[in-house]
Amino acid sequence: MTVQMPDLYAQLRLPGTELALRAYRLSQQSTPEFVFNHSVRSYLFAEALAGNRNLRPGTDYDRELLFLGCVLHDIGLSDRADDDQRFEVGGADLAAQFLREQHVAPERIAVVWDAIALHTSDGIAVRKAPEVAIAQLGIAADILGRERDQLPADLVESVHVTLPRHNLSYALTDAIVAQGLRAPGKAGPLGFPGQLVRRHLPAGTFPDWYDLIANTGWGDKPATLTENPERYAATPEQLAELFMRLLAAGDLDGLVSLYEPGATLVPTADGAATGTEAIRESLQALIHDRVSIKLVPRKIQVSGDVALVSNVATVVGATPDGSSVTTHTTEVLRRQPDGHWTYLIDDPFFGAPPRPCVGPALSA
Repeated sequence: MTVQMPDLYAQLRLPGTELALRAYRLSQQSTPEFVFNHSVRSYLFAEALAGNRNLRPGTDYDRELLFLGCVLHDIGLSDRADDDQRFEVGGADLAAQFLREQHVAPERIAVVWDAIALHTSDGIAVRKAPEVAIAQLGIAADILGRERDQLPADLVESVHVTLPRHNLSYALTDAIVAQGLRAPGKAGPLGFPGQLVRRHLPAGTFPDWYDLIANTGWGDKPATLTENPERYAATPEQLAELFMRLLAAGDLDGLVSLYEPGATLVPTADGAATGTEAIRESLQALIHDRVSIKLVPRKIQVSGDVALVSNVATVVGATPDGSSVTTHTTEVLRRQPDGHWTYLIDDPFFGAPPRPCVGPALSA
C-alpha cells in the first residue's frame, strides 16, 4: 500500500510506514509546535548518533520503533494527558493506547512505552532495548546539547531551519512546570518534574529527599551530627557559637568545616578569600596570631534554606598594637541537605567600617 506523505515528512525522509505517519500526525495535532519540532528533531539526531556508533537500521535497531518512541516521547505534555501521572509515564500510556488501537503487537508497544517513560532516566534507558537507548541519545542531544558536537553540521543547520527551536529548553521546562503546578500528582518530590516545580514554589513548601528522611519517625540521624556533633549547627544562631568555640580551641579543620566549599570569607577590609584552601589559610592566620572574636547576635532573617545574619563582632589581636575593634558583620548562611548550617558569605566589613572598642575588650 502506497502511503501519501506530507511534503515535510518526505523532505526529512522519515520512516515511510502508515503507522509512523499516523504517529507523526498525532504528535503534530496534540502538542505545541515547539514540542512537535523537538520530537522530530530528536529522531533525526538519534539516527545520526546511532550512525556514529556504527548502529544500522534494520540490523541493530528497528527504525519505525525508534521513530515512534521519539515522535511521541513528549505527548504526555498534551491536553490529552489529564491524568495524575508524571508526564513521561502519562505520555507512555497515551502512546501505548494509540498503538493498541493500531493493532500493534504487544512486544513492540512495550519498547515504545519504555522509550517514552524512560527518556529522562539516565542510566536506565541505556540498559533497555536499542531503540530505547538511541531515542534517549537524540532527545538529550536536542534538549541538553549532549554530543551536539558529534552531529553533522549540515544536518543541524538544515533541521533547525525546517523545525525551529522556539527556545525549546525553556519552553519545555515551562510546560512541565505548568503541568506540575496544575496537577501536583504529576510532580512528586523525587521525580524529574518535581525537581523543576520545586524552584517555583515558596521555599520550604515542597519536600526534597532529605526532608522526607528527616520525618520517617525512625529517629535516624545524619553522619555529620553523629560523628562530629561539635561541628553541627542545627540553627543559624548556633553557627556563630561554633565559630567562637572552635577558634578559641585552635581547631582549624573544625573552622574550615563551617564553610561551604565555594564560600567567601573576608578576613580583612582589603581582601576576600574564596574557596576552601584560601579560607583555610585565612583561618590559620587567625589561629597563629591568637586572634579572639566575640560574636553577639544583632539581627537574623531566614528564608527557607538561606539566612541573612548580622552580629556585633569584637575582635582582639587583629591589629598591630593588639587593641580590640568592633564591627557589624554581614553573613549569608545556607542550610545543607542534612540540616546543618554553614557559611556561604562571611563578611565582617560589609556594613560600617570597624571602630575601636569602647570599654573593656571582649574576647571569645
